[in-house]
Amino acid sequence: MKGLIAAGGKGTRLRPITTTQNKHEIPLANKSMIELAVDKLVSAGITDIVISINEGDTHFPTILGDGVDKGAKLTYVEQKGGALGVAHVLKNARPYLEGDDILFYLGDNIILGDVKEFVNTFYKQQLNCLLALSQVKDPQRFGVPIIEDGRIVKVLEKPENPPSPFAVAGIYLYDQNIFDVVDTLETSARGEYEISDAHTSLIDQGLKVGYAEITGWWKDTGKPGDLLEGNGLLLSQLKSQVDGVVDDSVGMQGIVVIEEGAKITGRSFIRGPVIIGKNTVITDAYIGPYSSIGSHCFIQDVEIEHSLIMNNVTIEVQSRIVDAILGHGVTIKSKEETFPKGHQLVVGDNSYIEL
Repeated sequence: MKGLIAAGGKGTRLRPITTTQNKHEIPLANKSMIELAVDKLVSAGITDIVISINEGDTHFPTILGDGVDKGAKLTYVEQKGGALGVAHVLKNARPYLEGDDILFYLGDNIILGDVKEFVNTFYKQQLNCLLALSQVKDPQRFGVPIIEDGRIVKVLEKPENPPSPFAVAGIYLYDQNIFDVVDTLETSARGEYEISDAHTSLIDQGLKVGYAEITGWWKDTGKPGDLLEGNGLLLSQLKSQVDGVVDDSVGMQGIVVIEEGAKITGRSFIRGPVIIGKNTVITDAYIGPYSSIGSHCFIQDVEIEHSLIMNNVTIEVQSRIVDAILGHGVTIKSKEETFPKGHQLVVGDNSYIEL
């Protein structure tokens, strides 16, 4: 079985964070989402992996390189013609996947469990297709299966009135029959090749389409709130490890990971689950639960809680920051340091600020 990871798209719902980076580069618990996806496949024994990227993207392949460090072989394939739907990712990657079964993983999905259980079910039940399902509060955002007598009889894409509380969770297993289907698809009203149409076509042709419900949690990280929730879920799975320097004056509770070269000083208090990246300096600050702090940051005199802070961030302000997502290189200073006093803001499109 080969792996296919979808890592393209524009990530418009996550702007301005995705204005300067692919959304699959965003770190959750200090690991990029693409790295998390590759780790999931490798842990299931799938090491030959194709990664679908945006047309013309030369930067993305530099993140993980050829995959040797992960024990994998990574092949990057540009999605020719642009982002034309999830089924188009399969259609475009076909030359690299012919002759093998496929585990197709949407790279902005995170799950608690191992995907090996889906591989085992796929082969045990001798299926042509297996769909991972998850119960969600807002199934209208996803592909939704119609299930009758324990069988999927149809899949609807983002229905206004969902027939079930299940979402097709962005983890699909196929044999080679999927390519005959995607080659015959026509674009939908929104101009995309819909993966839900491909699944319904497999069913209509009498092929064996099964499903398995995800145990534990699953998260699609399409919106800022989803990123924070996913970040928190991953942080809660960490084990405490301190490789940096922590002064005796610093208090710590709960799950705390402090990476190599980091230094925590002064009256700081760290209450986990928290991860603090390499070579970050934190002094006289409170870092509260469900916060990830990237590498090479400087943080002083501030309280931070339930936030995602990326690399090279400087925060020097006597304030409290909660539910925040700060991109690489962000600087937050006190308004007391400038004259005339006031809030100096340089803000990109679609930003959200509370003062």
